[in-house]
Amino acid sequence: MKAIPESNASMVVRSESKLGRFVRRAVQNRYLYLMSLPFVAWAFIFTYYPLWGWLMAFQKYNPRVSVWDRQWVGFKNFQLLFQDETFYLVMRNTLAMSFMSLIAAFTIPIVFALLLNEVKHMVFKKTVQTISYLPHFVSWAVVAGIVSKMLSTDNGAINDLLMWVGILDEPVQWLAKGQYFWGIVTLSDIWKETGWNAIIFLAAMAGIAPELYEAAKVDGASRLRQMWHITLPSIRPTIIILMILSIGNLINIGFEKQFLLGNNLVVDHSKVLDLYALEYGIKLNRISFATAINMFNSVVAIILLFTANGLFKRFSKESVF
Repeated sequence: MKAIPESNASMVVRSESKLGRFVRRAVQNRYLYLMSLPFVAWAFIFTYYPLWGWLMAFQKYNPRVSVWDRQWVGFKNFQLLFQDETFYLVMRNTLAMSFMSLIAAFTIPIVFALLLNEVKHMVFKKTVQTISYLPHFVSWAVVAGIVSKMLSTDNGAINDLLMWVGILDEPVQWLAKGQYFWGIVTLSDIWKETGWNAIIFLAAMAGIAPELYEAAKVDGASRLRQMWHITLPSIRPTIIILMILSIGNLINIGFEKQFLLGNNLVVDHSKVLDLYALEYGIKLNRISFATAINMFNSVVAIILLFTANGLFKRFSKESVF
């Protein structure tokens, strides 16, 4: 019988040992794998399985014909999309509000979390934290009603306050002027989500070793210095990971805020990509066109995610993958 060369025999032993370790680890963690199966099934059913619907972007949609028998139109829907002037208008609005929200969603929650982390009175701290994240659970329909009432020219709190301090001479119709719409949406989003977004940063701060702060106090560092040289560097990986994920979702801002706060007077500033797909695609029974819009949205999101991840990985050594 021919002997196996020593090098090949060692490779066989190593592969068998790797397989054995994998099997043993799988057996040891079998309950964890079983617990994860519902989430894997959920992701497959609601995230990956619907991707077959992207075929409609290259077809002429007809609900009475099976997906394989429909007329193929190639990239016609994408050509119509890029030739439409309204598309570039909604992209401008989408990117503008996305960048404003991205900046606000990081600077303000981080500052809020830093300040709240310095509060030593636990009852006061927990009360403020609870009050700050409660608006997250309020639907945008309710928030839009509150914002509209506060900005109303008829006893609206904002107009009354500005007139009382002498900044305005008469009420302003804030929701009727397009130049104010992006700021109104961003400020509404800040009020609604700042407390909720700060929870992640507070959780990261809770993991910082107290010895670092004690050593800084011995060296005479003020609270501001401790935040700058200890707290912020310690939560830097969390900030970067969240930043990468947020950049990947830069144009996926939804449409609830814009739909509920917008009106015909500010339509040139309120219409975003998802509203564009709804009004120019689904409502007009142009399902293939709407699919092309959402496919474009997904492809851009993937490109942004990989680009942001690559840049942060190269320059900061932190990345999602």
